[in-house]
Amino acid sequence: MRLRLRPYLIYKLLNSLFTGLSVGSIFVIYQPLHPSIYSIGGILLALGMLLIAKYYDILLNIRRYFQIGLLVELVMLALVVLFLLRPYTYMTALLVYAGYQLTFMFGAYLVRAETLIVKKATALAKVDIFKQIGYLAGMVFSFLFYQLVDGDKQTQVYKLHYLLLVTEIAIIWFFIHSFERRR
Repeated sequence: MRLRLRPYLIYKLLNSLFTGLSVGSIFVIYQPLHPSIYSIGGILLALGMLLIAKYYDILLNIRRYFQIGLLVELVMLALVVLFLLRPYTYMTALLVYAGYQLTFMFGAYLVRAETLIVKKATALAKVDIFKQIGYLAGMVFSFLFYQLVDGDKQTQVYKLHYLLLVTEIAIIWFFIHSFERRR
């Protein structure tokens, strides 16, 4: 496999846009959860990250990066769809929290692997610039969205998830197209 930088930069922009858009919504979605859930989630997150780090020698290559990155994006897509189908139940809040924790487990790995896969400092700089632009745009857009869209906070967050659904589908498309299979 080989990384194709242009679609990868768009993927990073959209991925960070998604994060910026969604960051405020988790406080509304997690509202039914007991604070002790966050402690349990944090413990499981740390244990998962330790386990993943133990296998870096196997995981730090472009093929595994693609597989794990795609898994993370598919989990995010499933969480958005789950929320749209069953919003504001305790089980949905718990599954969304668990799903986010699962994706966070791979966070350090994905950053380390990305550095090895992108390789060149100028390309890494572009990746980071696109990530920051996407995150900033997502935060600005979410602020404007909440100011302009009518309804209580639960209705607003629910409506925002339609935009997150479209964004996540685009993220997956660009992620897949960021990798060229060698023949």
